[in-house]
Amino acid sequence: MKPVTIKQRIKVLVVDDSLVFRETLVQGLAADSGIQVVGTASDAYEAKEKIIALQPQVLTLDVEMPKLNGIDFLKQLMPQYPLPVVMVSAVSDSVFEALKAGAVDFVTKPDTSIGRSMESLINELIVKIKIASIAKVGSWKHDPKFHEVKNVIQGRPDKLIAIGASTGGTEALSHILQAFPRNMPGTVVVQHMPPVFTRMYAERLNNSCQVEVKEAENGDRVFPGRVLIAPGDFQMKIKRGGESYFIECFKGDKVNGHCPSVDVLFHSVADHAGKNSVGVILTGMGYDGAKGLLEMRKKGSRTLGQDESTSVVYGMPRVAFEIGAVERQVPLGEMAKAIETCVNNL
Repeated sequence: MKPVTIKQRIKVLVVDDSLVFRETLVQGLAADSGIQVVGTASDAYEAKEKIIALQPQVLTLDVEMPKLNGIDFLKQLMPQYPLPVVMVSAVSDSVFEALKAGAVDFVTKPDTSIGRSMESLINELIVKIKIASIAKVGSWKHDPKFHEVKNVIQGRPDKLIAIGASTGGTEALSHILQAFPRNMPGTVVVQHMPPVFTRMYAERLNNSCQVEVKEAENGDRVFPGRVLIAPGDFQMKIKRGGESYFIECFKGDKVNGHCPSVDVLFHSVADHAGKNSVGVILTGMGYDGAKGLLEMRKKGSRTLGQDESTSVVYGMPRVAFEIGAVERQVPLGEMAKAIETCVNNL
């Protein structure tokens, strides 16, 4: 991912109930010339006062806090004072509740079991604060009307849908996949997300969708009614097996700053599915997926990009559109229906 260029220092408020952890975050963030920590708060009530007094541009928010936890605070905050928020959390699926409530992104606290250090947390938090500072957070007020998908034509098993997303993508994907009927063609997804969380995310979606959703494993078959999400820290490709496809997951270098990378998946779809596939690029910072989507389009795939008005961060879809990879830009509320139309015309 290219560095996020910010012209002025970003004013940040750090909210965490641990004094030691707050001070460590402040010291780490202050070392970056693009960030100005304007204050700290130990709980949600102090945070409310500091937000009004200090006018921060981005909030870092702990999930577990006394008096009022971070998620409940977020639910109160966003309707009254929409503000880009990056959650700071232990490894827990509660982050998805926070994202649903309006948080832009999350980082995980130090955890030796997953090799997570304070240094890596600070480095990731700096990047995500900079992305959050240019994210759209007011759009939660205007929930798009989502069009249901009802008329998918049963056809060849070699039809395939490939989707890539980053910042803001967890909620965008959730809306799209919940609109998919059981007979939707096999779908493969790269959502930029750390390990462990991709499994939690897939399980969460599996409980709310008609289609089966699971974290992909090496050798998994792709078939109608199944959605496979690339595991964190693994690259994922599709391979052809007769009239259908199977998954190859492997440890590999980061591509465009990411593992998994949307480009890695999309290039494999171009090679093995070509004109039998639909490619979709959703909200996210950077350019991952743009070149792969262009290759898909050159091979005859139908390609869609989320439009600027509904993207939390109009980065990946913008780059893909500008290089000619996107056949049509679509608002999030219409994306599932647009995918259905493309599928029926394969």
